[in-house]
Amino acid sequence: MMGLPLAFGAPLVLAALVLLPAIWWLLKLTPPRPRLEHFPPTRILEEIAKRDEQPARSPWWLTALRLLLAGLVILALAAPIWRPTGETAPGDGPLLLVIDNDWAAARDWKTRVDTAQRIVQIAESAGRPIGLIATAEPPNQEAAPTDAATIRTRLDALAPRPYPTDRAAIAAALGTSAPAAGFGGVAWLSNDLGGPDAEVFSRFLTETIKAPVTVYGRDGKALLGLAAPVATADSLTLSILRSEGAASAGRLVARDMRGRSIGEAPFAFEAGALKAEASFDLPAELRNEIVRVEIAGNETAGAVQLLDDRFKRRRIGLISGGSSDNAQPLLSPLYYITRAVQPFADVIEPRDANAAKAVPQMIEAGAAVIAMADIGTLTPDVETRLADWVEAGGTLLRFAGPRLAAASGNTDTLIPVRLREGGRVLGGSLSWSTPQPLASFSPTSPFAGLTIAPDIEVRRQVLAEPDGNLPSRTWAALGDGTPLVTAAPLGKGWLILVHVTADASWSNLPLSGTFVEMLRRIAAFASVPQIEAGKTLEGAASGATLAPYRLLDGFGHFVTSDPLARPVTATGALPPPSREHPPGLYGADDGFRAINVLAPDATLPPFDPATLEGAEIRPYPTTAPLDLSPYLLLAALACLIADALAVLWLNGGLRMRARAAALVILSLTLPHAFGPVPARADAASDQFAIDAVNTSRLAYVTTGNREIDDMSEAGLAGLSRALAARTALEPSEPLGVDVAKDELSFFPLLYWPIDPGAPMPDSSTLAKIDAYMKQGGSILFDTRDELDRAPGTTGFGGTPAAERLRAMLSGLDIPPLEPVPSNHVLTKAFYLLEDFPGRYSGGPLWVEASPPEDDAAAAERPARPGDGVSSILITENDLAAAWATDPDGRYLVPTVPPDPRQRELAYRTGINIVMYTLTGNYKADQVHVPALLERLGQ
Repeated sequence: MMGLPLAFGAPLVLAALVLLPAIWWLLKLTPPRPRLEHFPPTRILEEIAKRDEQPARSPWWLTALRLLLAGLVILALAAPIWRPTGETAPGDGPLLLVIDNDWAAARDWKTRVDTAQRIVQIAESAGRPIGLIATAEPPNQEAAPTDAATIRTRLDALAPRPYPTDRAAIAAALGTSAPAAGFGGVAWLSNDLGGPDAEVFSRFLTETIKAPVTVYGRDGKALLGLAAPVATADSLTLSILRSEGAASAGRLVARDMRGRSIGEAPFAFEAGALKAEASFDLPAELRNEIVRVEIAGNETAGAVQLLDDRFKRRRIGLISGGSSDNAQPLLSPLYYITRAVQPFADVIEPRDANAAKAVPQMIEAGAAVIAMADIGTLTPDVETRLADWVEAGGTLLRFAGPRLAAASGNTDTLIPVRLREGGRVLGGSLSWSTPQPLASFSPTSPFAGLTIAPDIEVRRQVLAEPDGNLPSRTWAALGDGTPLVTAAPLGKGWLILVHVTADASWSNLPLSGTFVEMLRRIAAFASVPQIEAGKTLEGAASGATLAPYRLLDGFGHFVTSDPLARPVTATGALPPPSREHPPGLYGADDGFRAINVLAPDATLPPFDPATLEGAEIRPYPTTAPLDLSPYLLLAALACLIADALAVLWLNGGLRMRARAAALVILSLTLPHAFGPVPARADAASDQFAIDAVNTSRLAYVTTGNREIDDMSEAGLAGLSRALAARTALEPSEPLGVDVAKDELSFFPLLYWPIDPGAPMPDSSTLAKIDAYMKQGGSILFDTRDELDRAPGTTGFGGTPAAERLRAMLSGLDIPPLEPVPSNHVLTKAFYLLEDFPGRYSGGPLWVEASPPEDDAAAAERPARPGDGVSSILITENDLAAAWATDPDGRYLVPTVPPDPRQRELAYRTGINIVMYTLTGNYKADQVHVPALLERLGQ
């Protein structure tokens, strides 16, 4: 409209504006103000002159006000919309609304849902039923047309999924229902990604639905994704993908399990390129701590890569039974192993060829795998040392050769199967057999899913004695069924035997890429010794499964386990991301496997409109439309009130006699002058004081949220029972405290759960809290949001609860804070603690920072002192939920992850905090005990 981003939902109503001149003529006259006359005698009445009265003209400003009022009402009824987006509900009859809700839709999810809601409103206005399909949901979802209210409810419940769409399965499921439903139009809110999946769905819409289609997408924004990393000897390199758009540069952030930033790596796309690379040049020790790599500023699951043990560089020790020949390296079996493992492992080459010295050197250097090429006989001390190392979690990888074949008749405890003496020769002039190809890998072995090179041939091998355990111990077999690789567990570690040499003398396996991938899988499968195999991925038995540990949502955030997520196998190939196996970590904190959204060879092809002939392509709106009708009606109401006041003023209705005014003022002031004086303290406050001082009690701050307050009460009740059972303190039932009304000085410690929805304390309440803390009181603030925090977040921010706490603390005189140091009194107030977990265990406990002390004073004190008890403690681990029990002692909520040890540590944390607030830093003063005893002796 005249170049303005303005549209009208009912433009015909604007025709009423032509009536404004007529309205002006009707409103320009107003009856004159009547003249007041006191009743006179009849004689005076006769003398009154009789004349015709003419009405006075209405004031011009009153007429303009009324015309403005009429104009505002007309404009409001025309349904004006500022910045209209122009959504349409194509076709007629039932409307099919298709929305892509995969990870790619997470980047502007709210915009997509708002667009869908406006399309639903348009269809509802036209009286059309609507069917809704979300392409990342199961194919058996309800697609029948229904009313708009039901569709709105389903849209509000939708969320972006962390895995790709399955439009082909959706099309197959709708193939029978769509023609029966007779959809008259389709609105497709796409994720801007194309490929075979999009082509199948486009063909379904064209050939089966056969109705007008409007596709929303092609907004010009680049969709970024992160492919699997490649670990080299010096760096960790990742590929950044983009579909199209203007994104040209950015940075990657690497984080550890706690979300702490380990390093950053910039990247930039060349002009027209759809792929860029970024590398983290970090020491191996730091690279092994990386669990998560993300594209900064992109909150999608596809912009995150989770790293498991496959990408941690192992240390592999190499030792050979043959003589070294530096002039002919290609004849050395260690040459092929070294070249194969260098891209993903650090090689340890012993300084001494003597196995009695080389083996201890490699073990002390932290080797996870020791590869022995053609070593037949081990001395008893070396065999014992290796056996102890394997039982502690190491992996011994042995290659066959002439020495092992000659010694196979001897008893060797460090091979997975019994061997026949001498071995077998395949092919040659004196043999009837022919060289055998590599045929298969066991589906339960680490090699499952590897591609077998067709030209691999084995000309000689050592044979295993057949027994009942041989099939389960065979990881790779030849074409005739004889084993090529066998393995067996020993304690917490593994024994692995390759039945051919590590060089090309017995087979061409070391010359193939399959050999490299087999060693890569073995390195990833191996564990560092002294780690419990039962709790880790490495060394897990065949057939073991790993439960979901920490999963990703569509925005790339870690969430608690999905109840529909299923475990994955501890070995073998991982399944692709899906509803049953969403991206995330599977296993436990000390060992897990990672499923990611994008495969190493993934691409992000943009949606091709040519696959959907005749469809209308529209971009998503960048700003939401604004309905101006409420504002115009509000302005019209203001004009109406102004008109009423003007008429009263013109007619004298606003004048008030002095007597009436005095009467009104008197009636308003008398009740207050003679009313009762409010009591300074009512009975409820007196009873609160009595309950608080009669016995020791723990107290919590009430938030007004029934669920949070009930959990705080149950948590402090559980902690009170633990205190009574373990210490001399026997507190009564906890009390809830209203910080704005109740007296706080009765309680040495207040537990305050932060509720982002609670109203902010006013200035007088903040002053009251500040005085309480400065007069010796302590407040334990609990944001309860450890799982909601973005990885790498430090301090207090990033979540609604943390931001609310930050806003509260900004109004208080808070001293500098620090995480509890290892020598703080809190770590030894009653129990010896290193961490302070609650329901969650990832966040630190913050206290007032103690002044630094010199090294000599620190060495003399058993605990770090302070000027007194910290007036503020802050945690994010939801302590009350970990303490909460019912009257029978049953826990109300599980810990995350479920761990009885974590709950016990949570109770110990609560006991230490209570003892700390009640007794102060008395343990730091134990250094004075000898002097006191000496003075008492005198």
